[in-house]
Amino acid sequence: MMTPGTAVKTFTMDGKPFSATEEETILDVARENGIDIPTLCHLEGILPTGQCRLCMVEIQGSGRLVPACATKPEEGMDIITDNPRLRNYRKMIVELLFSERNHICAVCVSNGHCELQSVAQRLGVNHVRFAYLHPRFMLDGSHPKYEVDHNRCILCGRCVRVCEEIEGAHTRDLRNRGIRTMVITDFDTPWGESPTCTGCGKCVHVCPTGALAEKGKSVAEMAKRRHFLPYLAMRRRGGK
Repeated sequence: MMTPGTAVKTFTMDGKPFSATEEETILDVARENGIDIPTLCHLEGILPTGQCRLCMVEIQGSGRLVPACATKPEEGMDIITDNPRLRNYRKMIVELLFSERNHICAVCVSNGHCELQSVAQRLGVNHVRFAYLHPRFMLDGSHPKYEVDHNRCILCGRCVRVCEEIEGAHTRDLRNRGIRTMVITDFDTPWGESPTCTGCGKCVHVCPTGALAEKGKSVAEMAKRRHFLPYLAMRRRGGK
């Protein structure tokens, strides 16, 4: 909400004039105006990190690509949200995600409800140009209600952030580097033995893939529910 005294930046995006407050990001303005920029790590209600790099946009005159979810417009900025260069980078990012871990949709519990699958379809990714890596991770089914398959994780960090920022538990974090990076529970404790997990399931419902899932749900039932997130984020900030 714009209040008296709020500084406003004016800029162009895809050749059209726009304005934004100091709190708004390029992605905020784009979504408010119906401009589609794909994302996988971003969710309204938790802090943006630009981890997936899928929302990269181009800043004219500098040649720079910046993540729209974590970049605020500057006065006079000329932003391009879609061109062949950006489409090529976005397709490459999605292909690299598919090549790194096991995302065989036909045998995934989130088939049909997976954001990675949806983005790939939107971007026209119909093959992968890179060698498959597929490091093998163990499944953790120790929790009574949920399970985690690290082989389907894209390391977007949504589960880590919602657990810390919304639930306040900070049960989850990252371990290792490179292709061995994985989301762990506490100090790499089996999920079902975690002393800090509240069992709220928020991490499951913000996961964009089938990495986190509810036990006993069929493929058709495994639709994630995220409508609660902006509301809970507002309540934590003291809003009503």
